[in-house]
Amino acid sequence: MDNAATAPERGKVWFIGAGPGDPELITVKGRRLISEADLVLYAGSLVPVEVVACAKTGARVIDSAPLNLDETHALLRETALSGGMAARVHTGDPMIYGAVREQAALLDRDGIPWAVVPGVSAVFAAAAAAGVSLTVPERVQSLAVTRLDGRTPVPEGQRVADYARHGASLAVYLSAGEPGILAEELRQGGLAGDTPVLLAHRVGWPDEKLVRTTLDNLETAVREQGFTRQTVFLILPGEKGKSPPSRLYAKEFSHGYRE
Repeated sequence: MDNAATAPERGKVWFIGAGPGDPELITVKGRRLISEADLVLYAGSLVPVEVVACAKTGARVIDSAPLNLDETHALLRETALSGGMAARVHTGDPMIYGAVREQAALLDRDGIPWAVVPGVSAVFAAAAAAGVSLTVPERVQSLAVTRLDGRTPVPEGQRVADYARHGASLAVYLSAGEPGILAEELRQGGLAGDTPVLLAHRVGWPDEKLVRTTLDNLETAVREQGFTRQTVFLILPGEKGKSPPSRLYAKEFSHGYRE
């Protein structure tokens, strides 16, 4: 067999999305690159060790949780400049609330090539686990991913209330510590108290928990469940009431593959 197509790219860093927790929700490409890497640097506080268990014999497998940016970069730089391949494994998708930009800037500075393998984000894993649709014909055709203020402030015009005014589905990350503020922002955005809300805690992990509630009961549900970190909120105005079916499979709908 010709191994050229599967040989790892030497001297390169791959940012790999591990998905939300289920080790089987990583992409085939992501798993292959982890298995070929000389260094596997993973966010151990959020990425299960089972995701990186496929690392090859002799690879350095390091939990980045106790490390700072300079320390993680030093490991990636050392591996790449010695001709090795590094897999930097992030939870979910690396490009949503990840730290790829700052890591990539250091790699660019040092002339080290890098690339990204996308992962399944918690918003999509949560919707799939609960069997809810993020888009609903003639009701909701948009999805916004946002968060409350925290250590990273939210820019003006991009607050939860701003997006809620559009009536779109919302995926709210990193906000379980302030459920009262989240509920108030949703109300400020004009959402009714009976708007469906899904609380998805540690989605994809063995102790995953999905709780269906409404905007009026959001704060109480979070407090009762004790949800804090690793909770994503799906605000689902399209799930309220009935909606017409999609036209895609209607008998009278024709397209290039169906007359």
